[in-house]
Formats: sequence, C-alpha cells, structure tokens
Amino acid sequence: MDTRSIIIDHGSGIMKAGLSGFNEPQMILPSIVNYIPCKENPGPSYARRRISLGIDFCHPDTYSYPVQRGRVLNWEGVEYIWSFVLEKHRQEYGNFPVMITESPLREPLDRKKTLEIMFELLDVPSIFLADQMEMSLYASGLLTGVVVDSGYGLTRVKPFHLGHPLSQGCKMLEFAGQDLSAYLLKSLFKENYNQHNLFQLETVALTQMSKCYVPQNFGEALDFLESPPTGFGENNSYQLPDGTTMELTTMQRIAPEMFFSPQVFGLPWPSISKIFMEALETCDASMHKVLKSHVIACGGNTLYPGYTTRLRKELTTDSLSSTRLWVGTNRNFSVWLGASVLAHLSTFKSEWMTREEYDESQRL
Repeated sequence: MDTRSIIIDHGSGIMKAGLSGFNEPQMILPSIVNYIPCKENPGPSYARRRISLGIDFCHPDTYSYPVQRGRVLNWEGVEYIWSFVLEKHRQEYGNFPVMITESPLREPLDRKKTLEIMFELLDVPSIFLADQMEMSLYASGLLTGVVVDSGYGLTRVKPFHLGHPLSQGCKMLEFAGQDLSAYLLKSLFKENYNQHNLFQLETVALTQMSKCYVPQNFGEALDFLESPPTGFGENNSYQLPDGTTMELTTMQRIAPEMFFSPQVFGLPWPSISKIFMEALETCDASMHKVLKSHVIACGGNTLYPGYTTRLRKELTTDSLSSTRLWVGTNRNFSVWLGASVLAHLSTFKSEWMTREEYDESQRL
C-alpha cells in the first residue's frame, strides 16, 4: 500500500484536505457550493444550472452548505468538492489512497454513498472512513481522555479509553459556531440582516476574528465593558469594510460566552461544561480520574481568546480538581492531523478498503 494518503476532513463549515505527513492541511476551503442558472439551451440533455465552489459574487443568493450539522444534505455538492480536491492533489502528487473523516451522525446509507462516489465516480485505489472525534484524540498523542470539540455546526464531547470510544458517554449539541455567527449577524444589522449579503457576512467574520473573546467572569466583564476606563472604549470600535465605524455592544464583543452561558442569550441548550459532566457521569466511576486528567480541547471555537482558560476554570471544581486540559496550537485542524497520524500506522492497514474489495462486496 502507498506510504502516503490524501486526507479529507469535510466539516459543516470548512473542508480541510492534504497529503498525510504534513503538519497541517495544504488545502482549506469553505464547504460551500453555488448554483448558477444556465441560459436556456435547445435540448433536454443540456444542464439547466452550473455548480461551482464558494460564493458567486454576482449571484450571492445561490450558495449553500452541502453538509449541515454533520449531515450530508446535498450529495451533488459534496461530490463536486471531493472531485475538485482529488483533481488538485492528483495533478501535484498522483493517485493516492483516500482517508475521509466522518461525523457520528452519518447513517449507514451515507457510508454506502461515500464508497460509491469514491470508487465508482472518482476511482480511488482504496479508502478509509475515520471517526472525527477519534482522530482528534490521536492528534493529541493520547489514547485515553475526553475530546471536547466545538466547530461550525456541532459541539461534541466524547470519552475514550485506550483508543476505544465509550459510546454511552458521547454527547452532542446542534449548537456551535454558525449560531454565534447568526447571533452577530442579527445583532449588528437588526431588521436589515441578510444571510446572503456579502458585506454583512464579511463584517461578521472580521468581528469574530478581531473583537470577540470569552470573558473569565461574565458578571465582571459586563460591569467592566459597560463602564470602561478612559481610552479602553476604542477597543469597542470597529471599522467596517466600507470605511465607516461601528460601535460594538458589550454582548457583541463577548458573544462566545454563549458556549458557557447559553441561557443569557435566550438559547435552550446546556453549556459546554454541563454536557462534559453529563458525558463523564455516564462512564464508570473508576475511570473518572484518568479521564479528567486528559481533556482535549479542539475545534475552531476554541481559538477565541479566553476560551480554553475559561473551559479549564469551568471544569476545575471540587469534584474535578484533577482536570488537566490539553490544548494544541493547531487545534482547529485536530481531526485532519489525527487522520494524518493514523494513515501511517501499520496497525490500521487491514481496515482500509481496496477497490477490489468494494467490487466484490457489490457482487454479493
């Protein structure tokens, strides 16, 4: 079998891909496709619409996410993204085996469809379907611990022991980064908000990256930001892409607080620390100590300033005094990095499916 593989981590918001063995994915794309209506053609065999990657600036209302909340809703869009990724890698590196990470929400029919696309349409030599949470565990270099992942579409907590998932402890919320973005979009633009307005989307993205943070004490942060010292108010000012200045409110700046205090934002979900405790309590009490000492934080939302410090504080209570948080510098790529590690482990070689094995399974 080839010593290298193409790793595809197709998340709800971002698609990460690259050749195994590198320290980070070489290709990072928004998991977005758009459909542009074609001009009327003379025959029924001509396409009525054209699919392409990303957002078309001339037709911003035509884009969509093929994967939403960890579920594939548009297989045509997924196939188009995968074919683009493989074509680029084959041009540069050749035709390698492919490892695709998959969400725990994928159904058996989803797995069957994945194999069909990869073998029959994209002609890959072999494939491995890897669990996303397990890959994050491997990226940390650990075999036992609790993975706390918060990405674009889902927030998940899953405990592992010696590399095996403790499935009864897996907790999942359909509440994540896209909900924070939606809150800011509505908060910043009020009744004029439009999820297909590129100016508004760019404003939200830049606000999240440059101004938002997680406070260490919610009450103290509210008091401080409502009555800031002289000169500090400049940090609340944000220059929009068109050059005008906007004053951010306290709640807009500390919007990532919703992961720790969702009720403050009128959201019905439990906090991330609560679902961690629920996941831990489903495991045998004799395992609590070792699990608490290996908590792995990953996913794009953990990059907000103050997020991991606050998470450590929330989990370090009297009953969780031995909690140790593992935080990697590339934790937004944890799933991809873990898959890159696994691709080189000889112990997993037998779990890859070759084209011959797939063809044989189809004949049965």
